[in-house]
Amino acid sequence: MSPLPVGPHSPIDYLERILTARVYDVADETPLEVAANLTSRLGNNILLKREDMQSVFSFKLRGAYNKMAQLPQDILKRGVIAASAGNHAQGVALSAKTLGTTAIIVMPTTTPLVKVNAVKARGGEVVLFGDTYDDACGHAKQLGEEKGLTFIHPFDDPDVIAGQGTIAMEILRQYQQPIHAIFVAIGGGGLISGIAAYIKRLRPEIKIIGVEPVDADAMSQSLAKGDRITLDQVGLFADGVAVKQVGVETFKLCQRYVDEIMLVDTDDTCAAIKDVFEDTRSILEPAGALAIAAIKNYVEREGITDQTLIGIACGANMNFDRLRFVSERAELGERREAVLAVTIPEERGSFRKFCSCIGDRNITEFNYRIADEKIAHVFVGVQIPAAEAATELVEKLTSCGFKTVDLTDDETAKLHIRHLVGGRSPLAQNELLYRFEFPERPRALMQFLNSMSPTWNISLFHYRNHGSDVGRVLVGMQVPPEDMSDWQSFLDNLGYSYWDENQNPAYQLFLR
Repeated sequence: MSPLPVGPHSPIDYLERILTARVYDVADETPLEVAANLTSRLGNNILLKREDMQSVFSFKLRGAYNKMAQLPQDILKRGVIAASAGNHAQGVALSAKTLGTTAIIVMPTTTPLVKVNAVKARGGEVVLFGDTYDDACGHAKQLGEEKGLTFIHPFDDPDVIAGQGTIAMEILRQYQQPIHAIFVAIGGGGLISGIAAYIKRLRPEIKIIGVEPVDADAMSQSLAKGDRITLDQVGLFADGVAVKQVGVETFKLCQRYVDEIMLVDTDDTCAAIKDVFEDTRSILEPAGALAIAAIKNYVEREGITDQTLIGIACGANMNFDRLRFVSERAELGERREAVLAVTIPEERGSFRKFCSCIGDRNITEFNYRIADEKIAHVFVGVQIPAAEAATELVEKLTSCGFKTVDLTDDETAKLHIRHLVGGRSPLAQNELLYRFEFPERPRALMQFLNSMSPTWNISLFHYRNHGSDVGRVLVGMQVPPEDMSDWQSFLDNLGYSYWDENQNPAYQLFLR
């Protein structure tokens, strides 16, 4: 790397800015921890820089405080204003409280409530405006001019960048052995710019790899074009990096110092959240898990072993309501669940034969509604050890005579169709609807099916393994009136808890 001239934004200047940054009045030196499970699985030394352990659960307070602490007292006392999807907002609010000034934070209306409440709890005044960070940013700048407040940019400011760069200073102090690469999430680019400027100045052999969601890849597209672009739309799942346009200064620094940008999808991100939870018992927000998702993809792509890879776990302000979605998609992101559409004959015993063909594999979901006199279409999820096992399972089911379509990579199927299997059916004569609970264990669903009489036809079936100790099933059975005493005897001898749902209003409205 050729030497660069010294100037206000030169690497020498950033090195000095980082070394003299004022962050530790509010920030902690976070640990650099071994992710033991990931290290074992990936065959490389995986280290996590635990910025999720800051008091505001993200790295953002470093840059915010460093910027505000540098302001002249007369300007600081007038107050500050910022725009943020949440994490920078909390950093500014805490910094303002610590420095004895006021802060107004403009946040997108899509910001998770947990982040809005956290800003208010730290003394910040919240203004909700627009759908994205860029909308909020424009409004914040306008308000700042009207009220005479200093705008604290979340990423495109040398002092903010230097504050984030103290993370790199800590990493090199905490781990002095060879490092293959450091993976950093990118929104506007402040975090990776600070880390890259410091690392490349002192340890240029270390790769700096940026990570963006596939639907919020402003930096990747900008670097490819050689100029900053503006995205028309940004995905909001990883709201902490949902930025339409990267910064002027951060773009220059990324051009100079970043080795590569990797893109990860939602399933990869959800799987990474689960991975970090299993290693640390902490729950990262989607943006906070991007680096870990990329590490896994990088190891698979490069085929490397015995290297040290560091991921910045940069935030843990997770909206609790998203956990259901994350859990649902994590197995898909790990390629641990195959989602299939299977066609079986509409005849007694077909379900049992189908389950026998599945074998010892754990069924995670089973959706079915009678719709045709000759064939039945079943939406099924099956736990698999690895991605290639899905192909083997399709081949096995096909060899058993069941036409099978692999929907594992079908976004519509995973997001919507799985919840829409069903409806009213003219074929569901003499249908009884019951809800059952049974102990959740391997092959529990198969054992439940075996307990049923083969003389009754299943007309509706819904089961989803939610990871609890109890399996819950909704079953429609076609039981002729003359068999009602036998049906009651079956219920009495089953040994499982059950509930009669025939008068359930939802059943009457949508399925009856």
